[in-house]
Amino acid sequence: MNSRNVVRLFMTTLLVGGFTGALAGFIVRWDEFQSYFTSFQIVSIFSTFIWLFGVGLIFSVISQAGFFAYLTIHRFGLGIFKSVSLWNAVQVLLLLFVLGDFVYLRYTNFESGEGLAPYILLALFLLGAGLIVAYFKMKQTNKQAFIPALFFMVVATIIEWTPVLKGNDEAWLYFMLFPLLFCNAYQLLILNKLINLSQQELASKRTVVKVDKKMKNVVKGQS
Repeated sequence: MNSRNVVRLFMTTLLVGGFTGALAGFIVRWDEFQSYFTSFQIVSIFSTFIWLFGVGLIFSVISQAGFFAYLTIHRFGLGIFKSVSLWNAVQVLLLLFVLGDFVYLRYTNFESGEGLAPYILLALFLLGAGLIVAYFKMKQTNKQAFIPALFFMVVATIIEWTPVLKGNDEAWLYFMLFPLLFCNAYQLLILNKLINLSQQELASKRTVVKVDKKMKNVVKGQS
């Protein structure tokens, strides 16, 4: 992928994170911001939007760091295990381990009488979102892309989510979760398109160079 499309990926993912963060922030913290809308406090709405948008940008940067880290780890994994199927099997095991720990550790640290169900449901929601994105990624590319996409959507999201998981503030949990999910999904699904676009641009440049060389040779021959 050429540098222009890398920048394009970075900037568009920033926007996804910013707008998703703003929307999620207003929804999950509606009790705080409802009065702004009911009393038409335009300045307060705008300033709050800017703040939420800015925090969403930070979440987007975290997502992008996780994405490029996973791409590196994925290449190392393929190199170490020498087999796509074996590396995918390892990722499935790690995925199950991380999901189990995600439920168990949050339950043992934060349970306060509500039982295990909320912790399992959140893990299932994350897994469900990962399965949906992985399915579309598989449709875009091939069957072998399903497990890596699922692994990234679940495991990488949990790792990126760690700063607010430690605090267990429900509003912040969802405020950060949705920008991360949307940014991670966007990067996975747009990556192949940008790679193909970069290849087309490179091929086009090579064609132009060849034509230029031929034209120069023709001119030299005529002279």
